[in-house]
Amino acid sequence: MMDPIQNEFASKYEIPRKEIRLTDGTKYQAYTTEGPWGNPREPREFHAGIPKLREAWIRNREKDTNHSQMYYAKRGMITEEMRYVGLREGFDPEFVRSEIARGRAILPSNKKHPELEPMIIGRNFLVKINANIGNSALSSSIEEEVEKLRWAVRWGADTVMDLSTGKNIHETREWILRNSPVPIGTVPIYQALEKVKGKAENLDIGVFLETLEEQAEQGVDYFTIHSGVLLRYIPLTAKRTTGIVSRGGSIIAKWCLSHHKENFLYERFDDICKVMKKYGVSFSLGDGLRPGSIADANDEAQFGELRTLGELTQKAWEEDIQVMIEGPGHVPMHLIKENVDLQMEICKEAPFYTLGPLVTDIAPGYDHITSAIGAAIIGWHGTAMLCYVTPKEHLGLPDKEDVKQGVIAYKIAAHAADLAKGHPGAKQRDDLLSKARFEFRWEDQFALSLDPETAQSFHDETLPQDRMKTAHFCSMCGPHFCSMHLTQELRKYAEEKGISEEAAITAGMKEKSEEFLEKGASVYIAP
Repeated sequence: MMDPIQNEFASKYEIPRKEIRLTDGTKYQAYTTEGPWGNPREPREFHAGIPKLREAWIRNREKDTNHSQMYYAKRGMITEEMRYVGLREGFDPEFVRSEIARGRAILPSNKKHPELEPMIIGRNFLVKINANIGNSALSSSIEEEVEKLRWAVRWGADTVMDLSTGKNIHETREWILRNSPVPIGTVPIYQALEKVKGKAENLDIGVFLETLEEQAEQGVDYFTIHSGVLLRYIPLTAKRTTGIVSRGGSIIAKWCLSHHKENFLYERFDDICKVMKKYGVSFSLGDGLRPGSIADANDEAQFGELRTLGELTQKAWEEDIQVMIEGPGHVPMHLIKENVDLQMEICKEAPFYTLGPLVTDIAPGYDHITSAIGAAIIGWHGTAMLCYVTPKEHLGLPDKEDVKQGVIAYKIAAHAADLAKGHPGAKQRDDLLSKARFEFRWEDQFALSLDPETAQSFHDETLPQDRMKTAHFCSMCGPHFCSMHLTQELRKYAEEKGISEEAAITAGMKEKSEEFLEKGASVYIAP
């Protein structure tokens, strides 16, 4: 039963859900990430931004010196963000608080991002997905990146990372944030590198902290920071097939080797924590030495860095800062579980956030599929958030359609993982769709799918007529060979005869067997 405070909160704030109304009268409430972009009544011009849901909540806490949700959770406080997440996922807010307090879940929420609709990342909640967007020195504009954001959340991205490396980085990020109902992450070392004209050796902690403060002030909710790429790990990559494939990892490696000094992001981690606390930004401790090929999976460089990330997790938790841990990469299926088990042990169950992993290297142009296979498996074993891969991975900058393909592939993977884990309510949508399919309610089948437009367009390619939306067959089987229609006829026969379906099947098998025997054939009658 909902407590009075939670009940009052629920009556005051509308939790984002997409209602799917079926022709049999059923109403299904689907989790949605679109925010105001999914409401035609709200402004769609990006210069207007979106409503500031958290503005009053943040104002009430403005005098606090630590704005991390872990800070409040450890002190027994249930914030409005925690209440919102509890309603959104169907959990008691006290459970949400306890998971954040112990570091097993994070609620990314910068105090400068009031437009955010709170969400949670943790193994005991729905598996989330992240979509990467961002311009490059060669392509894309601010308008295009905001449109990618809108497009990504339309199809179900739970968070979005702005990986812009081209012109107008600050302004591009500003408009992404002002229009984002989901948490925004960045890799600050990219902009820091731009400030030193692309010369990695000219980086220093001063430039980095300046960049960190600039991005935190804008409202970035989580930072990928490659503090675990230590000088002693870099030689371990020398014999790799693909070396260091992380952009952030390679930047730090070049700096370390140029100066023959330890990673300044590791040495000055305490100074980084001060900025994180001030704004309530969460750590996404980067896997700068992740494997970039199947041949390099689960090697000493990767796991050495992971051990350092475990050390840094403890340091961040001592400062009440939320942490998630980034993971591979390219890993064959039989080595995936080892990654999760080791991460859980070393990082004390801090949420795992993985890129894929890609389970084979042979499918350029289809790596959204090779990685979604790995994503489903690693999500099943306990990964909390999956970073999507698009068909353009390894090949080029994704466009709008690539973003959609990547998000849909990962929504499938995340939902498959939720089903395998037995997440409460995960199976309901599957059951509703299966029932609609069996009853030939085509419109309901389209509506319940992750991509209704594509589902209907495939059906209508061969049977576009409205009357075919109620037909008891599709163009694959036709009217006489549809297995589900034949099953329905069998059930109707059983009902007319007043016998069970099992008895009808047995009777049918016996009848056919006798027919064959009359013709001199020898058949086996199943017991």
